[in-house]
Amino acid sequence: MKRMGMLFRAKANKALDRAEDPRETLDYSYQKQLELLQKVRRGVADVATSRKRLELQLNQLNQQGGKLEEQSRKALALGREDLAREALTRKAALQQQVTDLQTQHQTLQGEEEKLTLAAQRLQAKVDAFRTKKETIKATYTAAQAQTRIGEAFSGISEEMGDVGMAVQRAEDRTAQLQARAGAIDELLASGALDDPTGTAKDDLTAELDRISGGSDVELELQRMKAELAGGSGGDQQAIEGGAGGTAQPGQQAPQGRQDGQNAPRFDKQ
Repeated sequence: MKRMGMLFRAKANKALDRAEDPRETLDYSYQKQLELLQKVRRGVADVATSRKRLELQLNQLNQQGGKLEEQSRKALALGREDLAREALTRKAALQQQVTDLQTQHQTLQGEEEKLTLAAQRLQAKVDAFRTKKETIKATYTAAQAQTRIGEAFSGISEEMGDVGMAVQRAEDRTAQLQARAGAIDELLASGALDDPTGTAKDDLTAELDRISGGSDVELELQRMKAELAGGSGGDQQAIEGGAGGTAQPGQQAPQGRQDGQNAPRFDKQ
């Protein structure tokens, strides 16, 4: 049972640590301190009210004592010593009450001063705690943001971890599709698979098409060379004829060599 209780407390403490926000705890502590300060101020006000009530009672008793003293003087002036004695007796009783009230007044005044000093000290502590609270909250917020940014850059945060896994899955899927496409192309080229569109060719057909295309290019190149060579020979004969004179009608131009010798030979490479 002790072990189960300890395990339960450990689990509860860990859950509370995860759920606790230091900023909320600081705000709650500050609120409780404000409530305590309000109670102290209310106590100061109550003590001050009691002190003021005693002062009013003292004023009333002093007025009554003065009145009794005046009455005793008048009684003595009229020759009524008994009335003067009674007035002085009442005055003495009032004086005892005044003495007691003055003692209570001094006590309340001392309590009021203590509570006022305590309220001032508590106010200073509350102000200092508020400044410290705001500083800690700002530091905690900055540290939390910095930690999240660091986790995002390093990829160890939950959000970025999910993104990284998604990117990895996409890369794996792309590589798989590329490998499948390459395998299909190889099978079509080797003839292992039939192309229903008829666009695919086997190796032999592709090689024959390449050779045929190369032969056509060579033939076209030879034809262009022959045309260029023939045009150059005609221009040279025209120049030589102009230099030796104009041939008469019916006269054949001298031939230095056969026509077959004028045309250059091109051996097929």
